[in-house]
Amino acid sequence: MVEVELLAITPNAEQLIELAGRTCYLSHDRSQPGSEQKFIRMLLRHGHLSVLEHAYATFRVKGGSRSFTHQIVRHRLASFSQQSQRYVSEQDFDYVEPPTVRDYPEAHQRYGELMEEIRKAYRELQDLGIPKQDARFVLPNAITSEIVISANLREWRHIFSVRCEPQAQWEIRMICIQMLELLQEAVPTVFSDFIIDEDKMVATKDQSGL
Repeated sequence: MVEVELLAITPNAEQLIELAGRTCYLSHDRSQPGSEQKFIRMLLRHGHLSVLEHAYATFRVKGGSRSFTHQIVRHRLASFSQQSQRYVSEQDFDYVEPPTVRDYPEAHQRYGELMEEIRKAYRELQDLGIPKQDARFVLPNAITSEIVISANLREWRHIFSVRCEPQAQWEIRMICIQMLELLQEAVPTVFSDFIIDEDKMVATKDQSGL
């Protein structure tokens, strides 16, 4: 089971975005309670997204596969801290099974057998004195991991725009939609143009409501 946790977010992020944006025009006198919502919607409509870089959000993801983490770390404007296979023993590792495998009885059986063979081989290598950093070479992409990810809100919007669309791989799409849902609660205006389809587990952008 994947766990997604919002560890931290810039305090008063939407108010900060308005303050930073109004600095460009020296229009601070137009700020009032709630005006940040209208201001941010204006930024989104016109694509003036650099102001969103002043606010950050940090997530912890547990139970995603190494296949997921290999994809997410390609977003180089984010910062990552990941569970190390050099120092953490994986003798009792958990793994992710794709739905296409799980729902095909013959494939499901073979997949589970292979995971047990890999787990056994990893333990045998360690019993032979092979260090964890070398024994890990037999571990699969399916193995679960823990990772902490920090990025500014503009980068999170970019991540969601490419990782929550229907063409994205199912696991990273599922995890990113969970992160999007948490940010829609924490900073609703910044992500107000993302529409989540819970049935299909996809999200798309729609500016009609901005």
